[in-house]
Amino acid sequence: MTPRDLAELKRRLDPNKRNPSVILGYYVNNDGEVLLSFRKPVESLPQGEADRYMGLFRKVLSGTQGQNLLPISFDAAVTMKDESFELLNRLRETRLRDEEAVNSLYGSIMAWLSQEKAAAPQSMDVNKHAASTLILLLEDTFDVYHRRKDGEEDRDRSDTVFSYFICCICPVKPKKQDLAYMPQDGDFRIGEDVWQVSMPELGFLYPAMEQGAPDIYRAMFYTKDIGDAHERFIEQVFQAQVQMPAAEQKDTINTMLSETLQEECSMDTLQAVHERISGMIQAQREDKRADPLSLGRTEMTAILKDCGVSEEKATVFQEEYEETFGSHAEIPAVNLVSPREFRVSTPSVTIKVDPSRSELVSTRVIDGQRYIMILADGAVEVNGVNIVIE
Repeated sequence: MTPRDLAELKRRLDPNKRNPSVILGYYVNNDGEVLLSFRKPVESLPQGEADRYMGLFRKVLSGTQGQNLLPISFDAAVTMKDESFELLNRLRETRLRDEEAVNSLYGSIMAWLSQEKAAAPQSMDVNKHAASTLILLLEDTFDVYHRRKDGEEDRDRSDTVFSYFICCICPVKPKKQDLAYMPQDGDFRIGEDVWQVSMPELGFLYPAMEQGAPDIYRAMFYTKDIGDAHERFIEQVFQAQVQMPAAEQKDTINTMLSETLQEECSMDTLQAVHERISGMIQAQREDKRADPLSLGRTEMTAILKDCGVSEEKATVFQEEYEETFGSHAEIPAVNLVSPREFRVSTPSVTIKVDPSRSELVSTRVIDGQRYIMILADGAVEVNGVNIVIE
């Protein structure tokens, strides 16, 4: 999804405008017992509740694409036999009014919750303090207005109608009360424990929005933890292939670079690669109508060659990439480099450098010892104190 598409949906979730029509909720405890289910028209919510609910749904559209926001794709050729795709599309078309479809989705999520509970360590103390779960659904439908060449909306022309829903899975955790003033007693006392809704751990948007139009063959999945792609949830709800988590992608690429480039995996090479990919990411971000940058084996191999890697080593990297991810796989560029960070580490020292000034750091071998050299081109502080370098 483009930054413009995401921004459009986030604007729809302004609690003051009351754009979405309805919120559905399904509250279950750790034993799978349904404690509450509800359907609330958004326009009837008190302002404080509307603020809180919209904040939960906005979170599902937040984070970095390729890390927190992951595309879930359906094969257009086999969707007629895909029960998960059929269910999601029915929920969209009926605007969450099909009770049987809603209950089917709840059932899939409940099955996932049961799997999670079975896989978690069990103890009396864990069960006593385990979080309950609030499953929330939100429905919205709106006209997508035509955009003129200058990027402004033409409110008199509508290109299409976009109908979508958002699902978010929120832990509900006990929050112990501290000393609080009790007006009825005229004194400070310890209040009762309160079960409080936390920000969603995961969720999804269906369908994805592409250039202002619905892409019914794609959903956008949200995970709070970029190291956890929630494989069991994706398999249970989407019956789709699980994507490697962002953190694992980055670790895998880093290992591949070290093992395939070997002696050519130098500070200069990695500085050049970091600078090149960071520049490409920034250029892509400046175009609000462009999808986030992803790179395949061919693009990565070309970048390595341009940054001084030999033909032989670049070919070894390309073969390893294909074997690990597949010949057609593309990895989000943000999982290859961190544009805002350039870090150099040893077992004892970690150095963080402004990526735009990475040339200040270099490596040297002096009297047989390896050193990391940092050019002190300005004031130098130790624990906040300016020091003098003789």
